[in-house]
Amino acid sequence: MENVRVGVIGMGNMGSQYAGMLEKGEIPGMELTAVTRVKREPPKGVPVFHTAEELLEYDNLDAVIIATPHYLHEEQAIRAMKRGLHVMCEKPAGVYALQAERMNAEAEKQGIVFGIMFQFRANPLYQKLRELVNSGTYGPLRRVNWILTSWYRTEDYYRSAPWRATWKTEGGGVLLNQAPHNLDLLQWICGMPCRIQAHCQEGRWHHIEVEDEVTAYMEFPNGATGVLVASTGDYPGVDRLQIDLEKAQIICEDGKLYIRSSEDKKTKQTMELCPEKCEKPYHRMLENFRDAIREGKPLIAEGTEGLKSLRISNAMYFSSWKNQMVDVPVDGEAFWRELQGKISQSQEH
Repeated sequence: MENVRVGVIGMGNMGSQYAGMLEKGEIPGMELTAVTRVKREPPKGVPVFHTAEELLEYDNLDAVIIATPHYLHEEQAIRAMKRGLHVMCEKPAGVYALQAERMNAEAEKQGIVFGIMFQFRANPLYQKLRELVNSGTYGPLRRVNWILTSWYRTEDYYRSAPWRATWKTEGGGVLLNQAPHNLDLLQWICGMPCRIQAHCQEGRWHHIEVEDEVTAYMEFPNGATGVLVASTGDYPGVDRLQIDLEKAQIICEDGKLYIRSSEDKKTKQTMELCPEKCEKPYHRMLENFRDAIREGKPLIAEGTEGLKSLRISNAMYFSSWKNQMVDVPVDGEAFWRELQGKISQSQEH
C-alpha cells in the first residue's frame, strides 16, 4: 500500500513537531512531502513553500496537517478540501462555529477525511471514564464539576508570538487555546449541554485583552447540571473532574479514576483505577488519520466533533458578553457580530 503523502501548513511549535515525526518515519505509511516556510532548519529533501496557497498547489500531496493560528484554519482547510486533499486540523477547528460548519460541509461535499487533533481522546484514562459514564451501569448523569486550573501560562508565553491573546489574531484566550481539549472531553463523555451561563474574566492574571479565567454553569437535556472553572493564572493549579451519576461518583485526577458507588455507602469503599498511559497520543492520532484515509476506518475525532466544542466555547463567550444564560448552540450570526465588536477594539502586541 502506497504511503500517504503529507504536507504541513504552519511550522510553529506543533507543526514542527508533526513534521519531525513524519520526517523520522515515526508514522509508518505516511511521508512528509512539503512544508510551509520555517524559522529553523527545514527538513532535508522536502520542498519548502512560502505560503499555504503555494503548498496547496503542489501535486505531490494526499493530505495536509494544518497547524496555523486559529482564524486561518477555515480558509486553508476548505482550500485543501477543494483540491481533494484530506485534512487533519489542529484544535480548535476555528474561532466561531460558522467556520467549523462550513469546513464540515465542504468535507462532506468533497468526500474527504477531515479530522481534529483532539489527542486527549487517545488517552485510556478518558476512554475508560467515557465507558463508565455511558455504560448505564451507574445510571444517568446528575452533575459534572471540572476544576481546570492546570493550564498555567506566564506573561512571556503570551508575548512569544504577536498573534497570541488578542481578539483580532487569536480570537480568544483559555477557552479557545488551552481548554478546547477539555470542552471536547466534556461533551464526549457527558454529552452536550443545552444551556450555559458563563463569566469570562479578561486579563485578570495577565496583560492580555482576552479571557484568562472562566467560570461557567451548564445545564444538560436530562436536567443534570455542571460547573467548569478554567484558568491560566494559577500555579501549580489542579485538574480535577468529578462526575456524579445516579448510583456512583467518579473522580478523575492525577491520572487515576476513583469510583464510589451507592452500594459502598456503608463500607465507604472507593475503587481506584489506573488505566495505562498513552505515551504517544499524537502518533496515535496520525496513525488513525492514515488508517481513515487508506482503509476507511473511523476517526478518533472527526471534523464534526470540532464543531461541538466550538459551540460550547461560543456559548460561554456569548453568555459572558450578554451577561445572561443562553441556549446551546447560540445563533451563529449573532455571535459573529459580537465578536466583530471585540475585534474592532483589539490591539496587537
